[in-house]
Amino acid sequence: MNRPELPEQELTDLLAASARGDQAAFARVYALASPHLLALLVRMLKRMDWAEEALQDCFMRIWKHADSYAPDRGSPMAWLSTIARYRALDLLRARRPEVIEAEQPDDAPAAAEHEDETARPDLRAVEHEGLTRLEGCMERLSADERRSVLLAYYEGYTHSEMAARLATPLGTVKSWVRRGLQQLRDCLGSA
Repeated sequence: MNRPELPEQELTDLLAASARGDQAAFARVYALASPHLLALLVRMLKRMDWAEEALQDCFMRIWKHADSYAPDRGSPMAWLSTIARYRALDLLRARRPEVIEAEQPDDAPAAAEHEDETARPDLRAVEHEGLTRLEGCMERLSADERRSVLLAYYEGYTHSEMAARLATPLGTVKSWVRRGLQQLRDCLGSA
């Protein structure tokens, strides 16, 4: 499906130019990708200040490592989103869940409103389509696989933390995550 809202070939070319030190190309990568990445970070971190800090860190990493993007291994937005997701998980792990809840500001709903203002409608439509596909694929997973994937990738739990939380052997949790991710890859790849 052609997605003019997320110009993958342009992003691929811009990342290659950024790897060669082209600051104008990097500015265009930022313009195209930052609304999507900020929305992802706000959803994961639940705080606008943390999300903005994480976004800045992500783009520093993207600038320094643009040469590591390999188009044959995935789309540019998947690569950029992975960088953002790992940064968010690092922040969440550094600030354990009990600390996050205690530090949650009274203006947390304002962060969600800001997210809607920053994301372009065309990007939100593409994101909605992708989320709809993902939800369909998630429904195909067993309950244990689905819960494990969500805990790992959206809550930031390690395998050990999941095993303790689910009162399940570590090897079983690892198997659920591995099988769930493989099934998601297969499902999303065929859609």
